[in-house]
Amino acid sequence: MEENKVTYESIDDYISGFPLKIQETLQMLRKVIKESAPDAKEKISYQMPTFAMKRNLVHFAAYNKHIGFYPGASGIAAFQQELSAYKGAKGSVQFPIDKPLPFELISSIVKFRVAEDLEKAKGKLKKKK
Repeated sequence: MEENKVTYESIDDYISGFPLKIQETLQMLRKVIKESAPDAKEKISYQMPTFAMKRNLVHFAAYNKHIGFYPGASGIAAFQQELSAYKGAKGSVQFPIDKPLPFELISSIVKFRVAEDLEKAKGKLKKKK
């Protein structure tokens, strides 16, 4: 059974479980996301720090060798060229934990996801009318 599974109540709770150097990186990442999506709400989703508006915008998580950043497939596709130096998958990218994070790129991706979220919300409003 999964008795030892950790559950997090907040992003602070999540971050506090890591060594100080990783906590600093995660807090900086959190700050960049907040500044790029000031209207987004913080929550835990899939046991990862998440920022959401109408729907989830981005998630992030720390692992032994990388920081996972999850802007969804559209966020990865829109910045495919800029992200080509990193490992990733359809909706995620892995930033090496021992190198500085590309905060400007992360900010651009988050802003793209905010605009996409707002556009999708507008489309849903039009359909209801």
